[in-house]
Amino acid sequence: MSVKEYVRTHFPVKISFRVKIGTHTALIALAVVIGALSGGANMLFRTTLEFCKEMIFHNGSELLGITQGGVNRVLIPLLPAFGALLLIPLAYRFPGEVNGYGFPSFLEKVNLQDGVFKLRTIIIKIIAPSLTIGSGGSAGVEGPIAQIGGSIGSLIGQLFRVSGNRMKLLIAAGAAGGIAATFNAPIAGVMFATEIVLLGNFELTSFGVIVVSAGMATAVSRIYYGSSPVFAVPQYDLKGIYETPFYLFLGVFVGYVAVFYIKIFYWIKDWFQSLKVSPYLRPVLGALIIGCIGIFFPQILSDGYEYIEEAFRGDMVFSVMFVLIFLKIFATSITLGSGGAGGVFAPALFIGAMTGGAFGAFVHHLFPAVTSSPGAYAMVGVGAFLSAVTHAPLTGMFLLFEMTGNYKVIIPIMFATTIGIFVARRMFKDSIDTYELSRKGIDMHAGREATILSTIYVRDVMRRDFITVRDKVNLKEFLDLVINGGGGFYYPVVNSKGEMVGIISMQDVRKVLFEEYIKEIVTVGELATEDVMTLYPDDNLMTAMKLFADMDIEEIPVVSRENPKQVIGMLRRGDVITVYNREVLRKHSI
Repeated sequence: MSVKEYVRTHFPVKISFRVKIGTHTALIALAVVIGALSGGANMLFRTTLEFCKEMIFHNGSELLGITQGGVNRVLIPLLPAFGALLLIPLAYRFPGEVNGYGFPSFLEKVNLQDGVFKLRTIIIKIIAPSLTIGSGGSAGVEGPIAQIGGSIGSLIGQLFRVSGNRMKLLIAAGAAGGIAATFNAPIAGVMFATEIVLLGNFELTSFGVIVVSAGMATAVSRIYYGSSPVFAVPQYDLKGIYETPFYLFLGVFVGYVAVFYIKIFYWIKDWFQSLKVSPYLRPVLGALIIGCIGIFFPQILSDGYEYIEEAFRGDMVFSVMFVLIFLKIFATSITLGSGGAGGVFAPALFIGAMTGGAFGAFVHHLFPAVTSSPGAYAMVGVGAFLSAVTHAPLTGMFLLFEMTGNYKVIIPIMFATTIGIFVARRMFKDSIDTYELSRKGIDMHAGREATILSTIYVRDVMRRDFITVRDKVNLKEFLDLVINGGGGFYYPVVNSKGEMVGIISMQDVRKVLFEEYIKEIVTVGELATEDVMTLYPDDNLMTAMKLFADMDIEEIPVVSRENPKQVIGMLRRGDVITVYNREVLRKHSI
């Protein structure tokens, strides 16, 4: 008797060996793949960066005699300038994808668009930041690695044809994996993805996908780099309850510095964009400026991780740390504002360490008996400043906790982070990542659905087949026009030059609708409303909906920005609502 016949005879109940894989199980499986690839991409990125740093910065310093010191130090600007020159062919081949701080556009594409990235994004984000940072540019690898991991998630999503929120979830999982592998900090990677990439909008059922990816990426990274944290951190001990208020004041100081950083960052970016210099040469100009600063303060060059550790050990004096706060702010702003490639995460860690260290040195000098060493405040400053500048409290707190491995640091970092974010948000509502989008009219704080309206422009929805009415036309002729298929609620009234002088609706003529003799006497221009609210084609639909609500009208003329009296379209409230509903359904489609 065969096995099949035996089973059929002795087990009449039908046994099915077919396993149906559920949606969540499939996403977990994809998260494992994304995490593994993100961990591998982190190794490739770090290897490329180390190669560029060795070939350009270290070998270049030896070749130019900079390592010998003395007058040869004036040649330091040539190193970052050389790295910026190497960016030119890449920027020429892929315009708009290489230069500057690209994380805000990454957030926009993930949260408000389709989230589709190409393979070349991974390659560009590996090579370009490696050239900038490896040659001495003041930037970080964490923003690019998050984009690399996110792009891996997007490619996997495209391969399996996922759509809507699932694509966004896989991108967030990839970004979590990239950050987790970089810092050897899986929890911080998860918090980064949920707070920064997803802007705090995530579902509990999706949380496991991000956790699995971050854990897998960390495991892959530890195979090669080991389980040691990024920074060598000394043991931390809180002096006692009397030290707690000092961390509250540190939070206040951190909040002010964070806002200063954000404002300076975008001010310098705007300044470089206003220069009448080729966009390909602006990074070279910025690199030369960075190099000039580096002649006197080499600490601001590259990511500066070794100087962060020096601040942790308490080996830096107050005056140096205080000056480095502002020099690093300007150096990072110049590097990325001029078009260098990289992120702001590592500079934020550096600035936070110097901010906390300078504050700690000051209070420890005044109150040595009740305060810890400046290195302790430098550690807390790292997490607090990162949280304040990104508006991501959990990311900063868990990153510091995983870097130190000391639970005692949790209480000080909670105090400093909470106060730091409170001060920063009260002074400036946007983080360094969302301010660029706010300047484009995209309010990332308004919620996902409301933000959708901020990304669609009036020109994409307005009706171009509208009818204008001459101001000299009498009401009888106007009513004939409406009856014969005008098809609108409101009609722009124009003069002999075609310029809008007012607007008229059926509501305006209703009171004289049954007075035949008046229809032939009164002209449209006499009855039209002269104070007309208008929109421009580059306004977004959020602006339009606010205007519709404020004025309680159904249709608004769209005029040329160059000539506000020239009507180029009409926007209807119903059309805006239709587009809004369609986009919401598309965003939530599964």
